[in-house]
Amino acid sequence: MKLPLQITFRHMEHSPAVEERVRAMAQRLERFSSAIMSCRVVIEAPHQHQRHGQRYEVHVDLTIADGEVVAGKEHRERQSHEDVYVAIRDAFRAVRRQLEDLERIRRNDVKTHDESPTGRVSELNPLAGYGRIETSDGRTLYFHRNSVRTGQFQQLKLGAAVRFVEERGDAGPQATVVTILPHSAANA
Repeated sequence: MKLPLQITFRHMEHSPAVEERVRAMAQRLERFSSAIMSCRVVIEAPHQHQRHGQRYEVHVDLTIADGEVVAGKEHRERQSHEDVYVAIRDAFRAVRRQLEDLERIRRNDVKTHDESPTGRVSELNPLAGYGRIETSDGRTLYFHRNSVRTGQFQQLKLGAAVRFVEERGDAGPQATVVTILPHSAANA
């Protein structure tokens, strides 16, 4: 880290043991990213609940070379956060996960998801509640009215462009999630 670690205690007494734990956790973050410029940690014990014990909140705010990583509000209602060390652990884990994700993006080590295939409605049987899609590679897939998203089966027309998810059915391949593509001339 380029700047010194900042630790703030709110609504609670300063604790050297807690401070040491935060320093150790902050130092470990440098293994996940060398771009960390500064780290600010706020540990607070907001208030006493009648039925519940005191729940600690730990907010970790990292400034990195090209942005900011913040964590801490995700687990506010967890009973385990009656222990300040558990609250610290959870906040630093959340920040670590975000740092790991950012580093994967920087390394271009992120999985890409292929777009669902597209096709055109080649057959419709509204009374029986099914249709067929001709895929871009020339195959024909069956689909049921319940597979059409947001109940738009009645709006389908022959030739409508659709996106679909293909799965293996009892009688062979079929389209399971069918979405009408916007601006399809045939579904207007």
